[in-house]
Amino acid sequence: MSSARDDLISDDRLDAAAAGAVRGARADGVAWLASAGTYPRSTLTQWAERPEAPVVLPCGSVFDVVSAPAIFGRRMLDRLWDEGPGSGPVAAFRGRLLMFAAPGTAQRLPSLLRWEELGRADGIPPLLCHGTGDAVTVPSAIGAGAGAATSSGSRWLVAPDARNPWLPGPEVLLWAAVRAARAAVRISIFPHADQGAKVYDVSRRR
Repeated sequence: MSSARDDLISDDRLDAAAAGAVRGARADGVAWLASAGTYPRSTLTQWAERPEAPVVLPCGSVFDVVSAPAIFGRRMLDRLWDEGPGSGPVAAFRGRLLMFAAPGTAQRLPSLLRWEELGRADGIPPLLCHGTGDAVTVPSAIGAGAGAATSSGSRWLVAPDARNPWLPGPEVLLWAAVRAARAAVRISIFPHADQGAKVYDVSRRR
């Protein structure tokens, strides 16, 4: 027997609401993000009424989230796209990068990082792992597409674009963190004006 939540997610009216309200991200991506909440249709309605409003979504069932300091998170993201398989959705919110990951990542990644730190990896800042029992605040998937900042300064760097997006697991994110920590990157105290505007082409995802 399907649950009430499953009925809400599979309801054709949910797809119609997403398609009617979406402006930036694809309707499938918007519906996927909303499906993490207990009442997906209410989330879509909230976004339709306040297109730029961030929303709090629970982690652990549809996705986990790994939160990194903005600069280090950008290095990780560059490694994922330049040398690795790409990434799932990624948002910038209040000075941090929120990398959407496969469920279970939040439980496994911290132990992998501790093991790596006992070896040869230095320079990895604390990564906040949000899984079952946690919730995160993310930008609206309706109000702006990838790269466009909302009134709160949050933005999608890789916007949700599919009903079942590929999400990296703990091993992939560990790989990216180690590569980012080792990379010799010169950081200017006066970053270029468009440094924060870089977005990632999801068609290049391997």
